[in-house]
Amino acid sequence: MKNFAAPLLAITLALTSTAALAGGPVVVVEEGQPEVVAETPRSGWIVPVIIGGIILCAIACGNDDEALQ
Repeated sequence: MKNFAAPLLAITLALTSTAALAGGPVVVVEEGQPEVVAETPRSGWIVPVIIGGIILCAIACGNDDEALQ
């Protein structure tokens, strides 16, 4: 009986343990969405500077016309 039980036990352990211990936990890593960054326009400062210059010119130049009498 010992000659029959020992090989049967070894074969049973060999067949069942390989499936149970094979591999490991499967970890799925989700990749984040790529970050899309819109570039600021390079000429974004030009329009405010031009408008500011026009306003400063209008204030500085003013109306210097004197009424002729």
